[in-house]
Amino acid sequence: MSLLDDDFLLGNDTAKTLFHDYAAKMPIIDFHCHLNPEEIYENKNYPNITRIWLNEGTYGDHYKWRLMRANGVDEKYITGDGDEYKKFIEWAKTIENSYGNPLYEWTHLELRRFFHIDEELTEESAPRIWEKANELLQTDDFKPRNLIKNSNVQVVCTTDDPASDLKYHKLLKEEEAQSGFKTLPAMRPDKLIQIDRDSFGEYLKTLGDVSGVEINNFADIVKALHQRFEFFNDMGGRLSDHSLLTYHFKEASDEELNAIVNKGMQNEALTQDEIDQYLTMLLENLMKLNAEFNWTMQFHINSNRDLNRPMFDKIGPDTGYDAVGTQPDIVSHITKLYTKMQDTHDVPKSIFYSLNNNDWMELATMMGCFQGETVQKLQLGAGWWFNDTAEGMDNQLRIFAQQSLLPHFVGMLTDSRSFLSYPRHEYFRRVLCNFYGKLVEQGRVPNNEEKLGKIVQDIAYNNTRNYFGFLD
Repeated sequence: MSLLDDDFLLGNDTAKTLFHDYAAKMPIIDFHCHLNPEEIYENKNYPNITRIWLNEGTYGDHYKWRLMRANGVDEKYITGDGDEYKKFIEWAKTIENSYGNPLYEWTHLELRRFFHIDEELTEESAPRIWEKANELLQTDDFKPRNLIKNSNVQVVCTTDDPASDLKYHKLLKEEEAQSGFKTLPAMRPDKLIQIDRDSFGEYLKTLGDVSGVEINNFADIVKALHQRFEFFNDMGGRLSDHSLLTYHFKEASDEELNAIVNKGMQNEALTQDEIDQYLTMLLENLMKLNAEFNWTMQFHINSNRDLNRPMFDKIGPDTGYDAVGTQPDIVSHITKLYTKMQDTHDVPKSIFYSLNNNDWMELATMMGCFQGETVQKLQLGAGWWFNDTAEGMDNQLRIFAQQSLLPHFVGMLTDSRSFLSYPRHEYFRRVLCNFYGKLVEQGRVPNNEEKLGKIVQDIAYNNTRNYFGFLD
């Protein structure tokens, strides 16, 4: 078998048939990513492959940056102001040492699918690949909108602060017919969650100004959020996303809560109990809002951020200095939250991702306690970040299948900042088809091509369309 041939990751004839005849050509709904809507709107060509593939300042692919640091590359050729050609050469030298890492496969898959470059990226081949890729990057096909459209993408959901005016979403909405896909907002209230940050008081003023609500207490925060849900909903938004590095369920009275909010607004020190109380009550109200608007609430949990403090101080967050979180009881606290909200029938559609795969079985069994009302209301999300590998995907599929109904799974997302990440959907679909191919080979499911073909098509696209309702 040659590198990334037509049947890579497909271990038997059933898997090959399911992928090539059923899954491969399904459209894509990318319901969670970190693409910049301004870049989609402006639709400019990138000057070279370094800019689109590696970095533009401290914005870019921190998956790659971690490997380059492990290969001893000077930071000026990673996030610094080093020569962009030299940065590409350093990436090529790094990728030569990455056999077994998913980035090796993704890198070459992107070279093949977008640039039609079949040779291996090495220090020796890098100058040729640099020239060919950069020539193609100046063509219309390599403008952001065409990269999305030509990847058979129908919907892109970006990640947006509640206080955003969604300026570029409005502009893109006017050009949907021309673009050939929808760009929709998804609300991520990180700044509202971070009550212990010095910027919290100023952020509440910004949120109040944009929502038309003067925020003096917790009830005002909820009122402002309701207005933002209405606005995002009118703009086509159907999801929220919540990053919980750690979480402890701890409720508070209105009086306690207002005192905590006041301390946060005044930048006064908060105890861990006060932070937990605020976050719990905020999440309860966010769950109510998601349920009211029939949105899906995503939880990204158990990550350990910004471990290299000097580099965080120098270049900021999301730059490759994060790791798997280790809070062992985080799911038990989320379970308490869901148990409380089930009492008032305020459990929304939900997708759970944990960076620590030790949480997956607990999440999968927990979500089974709150199903009902709609098909697979609660979902175990696709393997996330460090689990975004062939083995991680296969493990997530196995747990989902064993503990719930995998044929109802909403499938893959890119979670990416790059317009070249759409082959990750192909990669996932190959793993999915191989998963079912193995079950057929072992005599564990019927060898029914038509039924299995429908299942992989549903997971690849149909379930996502039906679950979120973006195209209704």
